[in-house]
Amino acid sequence: MAKIDVMDLDGNKVSELELADEVFGVEVNEALLWEAVKHYRAALRQGTAATKNKKLVSGSGKKLWKQKGTGRARVGSVRSPIWRHGGTVHGPQPRSYDYQFPKKKLLGALRSALASKLADGKLTVVSTLESTKPKTKLYRQMLDKFEASKTTLLVESGNKLSDNLFYGSRNLDGVELVLSSEVHPYDLLRYEHAIFSQDAIEALQETLKKNVSKRKHAQLDSQKEAA
Repeated sequence: MAKIDVMDLDGNKVSELELADEVFGVEVNEALLWEAVKHYRAALRQGTAATKNKKLVSGSGKKLWKQKGTGRARVGSVRSPIWRHGGTVHGPQPRSYDYQFPKKKLLGALRSALASKLADGKLTVVSTLESTKPKTKLYRQMLDKFEASKTTLLVESGNKLSDNLFYGSRNLDGVELVLSSEVHPYDLLRYEHAIFSQDAIEALQETLKKNVSKRKHAQLDSQKEAA
């Protein structure tokens, strides 16, 4: 079972945390991660593209000339799709691009994303993300100490974010704050560095351990025996 150092906001080691092999010891499934990201981005689409069909474009509905005897092609309306300024056939209409994504696949993708972050050395655990004051400067200093100079994902536990954490981190460029119950594989892949509070990583780890299939447990046991 792997271990990770637990740091304080000043960058000092305060303890160690054991990481479950069922979560952080899995093989990274890139195909599953791609599916999770595709589903997430599809749900973000507005789906407001629209064209006017024959009944929506302006123009009279009167038949332009009689059906037979003129020698011209028969036509029923100036709104015909084959005429200039006529309606559009089979054009896009407002719709939702969201679709169902199995929960087991989403949790599997989340395990792969966490394992990938740990393998890349971009996962940091701190004892708490709570600071004494809601100051952006304090959180900027913390990120500098953890060498998280580019984009960073802050993950806290609980149902509600504290005022000090929320107001202190919201103005940092390239930094996003989420709850452990809302973190998505797309978030972990989008941001270069991930910083979890100890409570957040423990809560997320317990949730992911409960949803590991019996088959996966058997594979992990066999790998331990082989090692």
